[in-house]
Amino acid sequence: MPELPEVETTRRGIARRLVGRRVIAVVVRNRSQRWPIPRTLGAKLRGQRITAVRRRGKYLLIDTRAGSALVHLGMSGSLTVVDAALAPRKHDHWDIVLDNGRALRMHDPRRFGALLWIAAGTDEARHPLLAHLGPEPLDLGVATLASHLAARARGRRGAVKQFVMDGKVVVGVGNIYASEALFAARVRPGRAAGRVTAPEWRAIARAIQRVLTRAIAKGGTTLKDFAQPDGEPGYFRIKLNVYDRASLPCRRCGEAIKARVQGQRATYWCPQCQR
Repeated sequence: MPELPEVETTRRGIARRLVGRRVIAVVVRNRSQRWPIPRTLGAKLRGQRITAVRRRGKYLLIDTRAGSALVHLGMSGSLTVVDAALAPRKHDHWDIVLDNGRALRMHDPRRFGALLWIAAGTDEARHPLLAHLGPEPLDLGVATLASHLAARARGRRGAVKQFVMDGKVVVGVGNIYASEALFAARVRPGRAAGRVTAPEWRAIARAIQRVLTRAIAKGGTTLKDFAQPDGEPGYFRIKLNVYDRASLPCRRCGEAIKARVQGQRATYWCPQCQR
């Protein structure tokens, strides 16, 4: 599933092609996504000029004066800007057609993505898909993020990896980047969140920000489906220290990387470096 760096990479890639353009049509080939695409969405977007493309967690917001299109990539979705006349491939489910002959096109084999509408004047922070989201980890200072995590973790018995992946606590720290951040902070992923110390939370907060920032700079991580809006893969995979490296030597100490299923997701750690 695309995580924060992949969604931010997508946002940056499409924003420079969309902002300032006027929407002339919305072409929906398959309305049955994770949530049905509203039948009125095309009429609301048509004729509107795109003023910004923003990200909230793993959601993208394409802003106009009339409101915002809310987009989610789902598990395998990708957005590209193509010639509007280009014949769609299988699983190209919708286009937002622009006034320069180009179109924003969604490719989504598993159909877990979304295209919804938030009308202007609506409090988007109260939208059912956005209301529960925690703070953006890159919008806070290290000390503030660490204090927030420590306060929310107090008394929690669940594993620290699941805790930092909880979008109600902090957004965008998905499976890959949680494993990588905890390795950088030298904290074992199975530790109870409530037993993490204040200095360790500061190390985790710093590691989350560094890992996410570096991943964004590298265009995200390509494991299977994800590609940048220009079709290029994300190159952060070559920088991964533990994720998907079971039995390989730790880049820090040489010990074999361990792996197990934790919360129905693969977890990787170094038994020597992480405590």
